[in-house]
Amino acid sequence: MSPLLSIQNLTKAYPGVVANSDVSFDLMPGEVHALLGENGAGKSTLVKAIYGLVHPDSGGMQFAGKPYAPANPKQARAMGIGMVFQHFSLFEAMSVAENISLGMDAPPSHSLLAKRIRETSEAYGLPLDPDRLVGDLSAGQRQRVEIIRCLLQKPKVLIMDEPTSVLTPQEVETLFSTLEKLAAEGVAILYISHKLEEIRTLCDHATILRGGKVVDTCVPRNKTAHELAEMMIGQELAKPTAGTFEPGEPMLKLMGLNMGSDDPFGTTLKDISLILRKGEVMGIAGVAGNGQDELMLAISGERAVPIDEVVFDGLHIGHLPPARRRMMGLLTAPEERLGHAAAPDMSLIENGILTGQQRQRLVWNGFIKAQTSANFARAIVKSFDVRTPGVDATAASLSGGNLQKFV
Repeated sequence: MSPLLSIQNLTKAYPGVVANSDVSFDLMPGEVHALLGENGAGKSTLVKAIYGLVHPDSGGMQFAGKPYAPANPKQARAMGIGMVFQHFSLFEAMSVAENISLGMDAPPSHSLLAKRIRETSEAYGLPLDPDRLVGDLSAGQRQRVEIIRCLLQKPKVLIMDEPTSVLTPQEVETLFSTLEKLAAEGVAILYISHKLEEIRTLCDHATILRGGKVVDTCVPRNKTAHELAEMMIGQELAKPTAGTFEPGEPMLKLMGLNMGSDDPFGTTLKDISLILRKGEVMGIAGVAGNGQDELMLAISGERAVPIDEVVFDGLHIGHLPPARRRMMGLLTAPEERLGHAAAPDMSLIENGILTGQQRQRLVWNGFIKAQTSANFARAIVKSFDVRTPGVDATAASLSGGNLQKFV
């Protein structure tokens, strides 16, 4: 059997960083192929090249035995390449059908599109109501919209980028059944995930990237998750030891927190109480869209609440804004990296200034201390191994994992 998609010595470099270096691998019809690697290993750049979002500096690709070099995603889709991104690109105030039509070059009438959505979604075990507002859908149902949008274009290759990050275990099972059905029909699937047990369950082959290079290949089900992790990082994985926890004094208290959502599709917080103590790591569990965003806004100070409902280090701070809370030592990392946690078109230095100017003393008498601000950004890059050409690079130029580390 000939490869459906063949990557041949593909190289892509940015100033100061080689994102992909001489990458080669084949994707066969009906294969589920994992693309593994740490944050910054080059996975995002590689799939963007396949989808026509970036253009390689050297090397090339072949699709169905013919040279393949899409100028843009429209050309990639026309050739039969579909991609489901990690972050959904949907309008909450529009219906499922309206959102899907926006991604089509020549959408049919609403009635015909609605009929095709129902038929396709039911055929692949992902039932969708084309007339429902996206804002009323769960995270798993929103992902269905993205998948059905791809399937309506009858892709030959489907790229999945971290598809299970917001799904419940039951939704993961449904997704896997759908992908197995697609593979049985001859669709080739390129699957990116850090959940190694999923890789072992679903994928036929894996290509491992490290530092932008292909360093290994394997059949995932013949490896343990531990072995896959060591192949990704290139060294023996340290075994964590169980520590002991001695609860300290209360550091953060929520005292019957109630808060409505500004988002018409958001979730109202009702009587939330918890105590977080010094030295403690507390988990907040729940499927995406069940109040996590609103809870973060209340804790960070982006939404004011009654003064006595949030207590930090013994002080009532419900009314204080984010800058005052940061000065006290209450720091937050929002879920949405681009647009909330970081300004996409601003440099890493500028993003550091936005939230660190007071706590890190980056501004004096209204003037930015340029060298101090640059040193602050460089310290973050060094301490957290952020893969970037430099601190003058924009936040949008970083891969998702590297931007998360910077945040």
